[in-house]
Amino acid sequence: VGYGDGRAISIAEFNGYELQLKGGGPTPFCRGADGRAVLRSSIREFLASEAMHFLGIRTTRALSLVTSEGQTVPRPWYQEGTQLQIPAEDDPRLASYSSAEKKVVLQQLRQRKADPNVMIQEPCAITCRVAPSFVRVGHVDLHARRVVQESQQQQTPPSPPQTKNKDIQKDNRSTNQIMKYDTSTLCFQELKDMVWHACYREYKHDAYDPYINQDEDILAFTKLLECSCDRLATMVTQWVRVGFAQGNFNADNCLVGGHTMDYGPFGFMDEYSPLFAKWTGSGQHFGFLNQPSAGLANYQVLVESVVPLIVASEEQKAHDDHDEDFDADEREEELVEHFMNKAQGVFQTKVDDTFRSKMGLSSSESSRSSRSTDDEDDLWDTLEPLMRSTRVDWTLFWRQLSYMVDQFPKESQDYSGMLDAMMGDTTTSTTNPFYESLSSEHRTAYEHWIQEWRKALRDEPDDLSVIGDRMKQVNPKYVLREWMLVDAYTAAAKGDESILQGLFELIKRPYEEGTPEEQTQYYARAHDSALTAGGTAFMS
Repeated sequence: VGYGDGRAISIAEFNGYELQLKGGGPTPFCRGADGRAVLRSSIREFLASEAMHFLGIRTTRALSLVTSEGQTVPRPWYQEGTQLQIPAEDDPRLASYSSAEKKVVLQQLRQRKADPNVMIQEPCAITCRVAPSFVRVGHVDLHARRVVQESQQQQTPPSPPQTKNKDIQKDNRSTNQIMKYDTSTLCFQELKDMVWHACYREYKHDAYDPYINQDEDILAFTKLLECSCDRLATMVTQWVRVGFAQGNFNADNCLVGGHTMDYGPFGFMDEYSPLFAKWTGSGQHFGFLNQPSAGLANYQVLVESVVPLIVASEEQKAHDDHDEDFDADEREEELVEHFMNKAQGVFQTKVDDTFRSKMGLSSSESSRSSRSTDDEDDLWDTLEPLMRSTRVDWTLFWRQLSYMVDQFPKESQDYSGMLDAMMGDTTTSTTNPFYESLSSEHRTAYEHWIQEWRKALRDEPDDLSVIGDRMKQVNPKYVLREWMLVDAYTAAAKGDESILQGLFELIKRPYEEGTPEEQTQYYARAHDSALTAGGTAFMS
């Protein structure tokens, strides 16, 4: 049975994939709940997991979605018309604030969330999802905690009798020595089996096949941790690339194989905020730009869960070799520190490369010019607070930047014209990435940033047309904005699946230009109401 809310249950393994039903009814672990999923949440999971796949990010996949012909269940949700009330900048209540302070206050108000305010009856549905495995970091953590607890409960042997003969003292210590981990217990074997299972299902060629016949626990589990580090770092930084916030990215919602899962509290970002998350319970620690840190924290849980197995094997070898200097506690601390120091570098490199790729800059050392990587990283460090203060759409900004690359010659210094090209007709265009008109101060700041960015592009060996095409392959044109999903599941609940089917086709081509109808309907800023509506701007 699945971890978490206990409404997912594994039903089969087929051709290297595990199949789970989500919403199939009560399970032994659903903690008294009904174990059901509703059509709204099931459509969101089905479309989002497929969208993630076509965006090029590891994810669980949706195999099928089945709706009930008549069964409904009660769920807390938002009454129609629930909106956050955001005052205008000229509201008398803000009269005592400066213009800059007003913007800060309004930005904070727009980031508020509210819990559901009504119970509604919703139609039931069941999603079948597939992945190489659904082994969560939380699964391994659970078994490791049992092993650690068992180890701590072992009684310390009595102190050997005092004697002046140091050789006798040494023999007594050796005779009475108790290993830190008792590898013969059921708890230890369950942890070991779980980790070998993860090696087999997720990293078979790297961490299983080379070692299983030789029973090389140390090498296999070390390789598992190295592979998982790379996948987790890649996954969370790719979320940032496409403007995705998982919303509740704790160890229970983190797969050892680095596949995105648990499409409940997720959301694709409209207006940029470093702490963006749809779920009312996300908190800052699961906010948009904090996801790499959350991923690193989940990886540490995995490391601390697997290292006892490595230490136990090393301790056994030391015991067999009569190595009395081996200290299991010190070795455990040493290994955790080793893996985490290495992981911090991996995560940071992938974060840096993500932003460089979004700006069209090479991430490969071999193809990078003499321009320092510090200069390139400064570009994002300068842009981020600017985006935060100007109400900019994440997806539109980067896609419009991609279009603007080769509209001007490489040596052009018309930075004002470049900014205008990004925004288009500010009075009528829905593709202008800014939700509010830029002040003269912010316009100047963006023009200066474009100037520094174009300097970096001039140092790139590729033509601007090549750079622009490369940017379009990392900056999607279409993502599953929440207002799109709301339209789809609202219509589907009434028997109209046309929007659902249309979105299903659209998400298969996130980097393509789309039909004229798709561009008009979906390549646009969110409506003002969608940025403050309960169930769209935020949810529980």
